[in-house]
Amino acid sequence: MSELVILVNEQDLPIGEMDKLEAHQKNCLHRAFSILLWNSKGEMLIHQRADGKYHSAGLWTNACCSHPRIKEATLDAAYRRLQEEMGITAVLKHSFYFIYQVELENNLSEHELDHVFLGKFEGNPILNSEEAQDFKWLDLVSLKNEIEKYPNDYTYWFKYIIQNFEDKITLDYYESL
Repeated sequence: MSELVILVNEQDLPIGEMDKLEAHQKNCLHRAFSILLWNSKGEMLIHQRADGKYHSAGLWTNACCSHPRIKEATLDAAYRRLQEEMGITAVLKHSFYFIYQVELENNLSEHELDHVFLGKFEGNPILNSEEAQDFKWLDLVSLKNEIEKYPNDYTYWFKYIIQNFEDKITLDYYESL
């Protein structure tokens, strides 16, 4: 069964729906979300995407990233996918959204309006092996250093968030929401 994504305009208003793979083949703007989780030590949870993913396989990225289903609220989708991918329940707060576009491997692209959610979590995830193959906790300074040293090891959208929205992704910012 194919998975549909919500096509949107630049104001995040739905304009249609399309098969997820087709949207990535045709470079169509669609709704997505990214979840960033922090622990009380000031570390961010990141995971390595499973080798079987159809794009960006094996790359490191934020705690969870996906797409809402048709007629599913983005926050509800974030809670659902965080549980499905990482076995985690956490209180999430919407921080901001941004639009990005990038060419990927396999003649695919990402053209997404990405809603960013922040949350707090203590402990370790229970990884869904179809989604993630490893995880680690890093403080922001260490993470930025790793991204600078090994940029090809990280997903485009995650690097973009870290490099452009540091003021909107910290634990302090979460507390202020």
